[in-house]
Amino acid sequence: MSLLSDVRERHLQMMAKTCAVLQNVVLNLEPGRATTLRDGPQGWNTVEILCHLRDFDTIFRERAALMLQQDNPALRAYDHEVLVIEHAYAKQNLHTVLAELVASRQKSLEFFEALTEAQWNRPGLHAERGPITLNDIVVQFGMHDLDHIEQITRILSQAA
Repeated sequence: MSLLSDVRERHLQMMAKTCAVLQNVVLNLEPGRATTLRDGPQGWNTVEILCHLRDFDTIFRERAALMLQQDNPALRAYDHEVLVIEHAYAKQNLHTVLAELVASRQKSLEFFEALTEAQWNRPGLHAERGPITLNDIVVQFGMHDLDHIEQITRILSQAA
């Protein structure tokens, strides 16, 4: 196994671990607190953050699939705030959203685990980040997850 393969495997393990961490963080969280405690006056609540993670899990996987299907495709950016409103994040159920994230993450893991060595280097052109590969998307999963896990734990710790 090459060093790069080992790094990829660790990122995939981290992607799987994210859902376990989130399940533990919200295990005893009352639904009311999940929707009322916010990251600042205009910030998101825990349910909205989990909706965002669920939706971007799918978006990241769809971008990756497009990179396999097309040569260097243009990957569009998404307005995070518009998705909150369009998908009515604030009205969704905490445990349903978490279950949907877990199911989506399983699909993402299966997608990435099936890639060949050559496929990992398939490029795309992200509207905001510029050139990326499937390797970059796996790293992005982990960084994105970590940013929002920190956000959720900060929201909940400030209210404790």
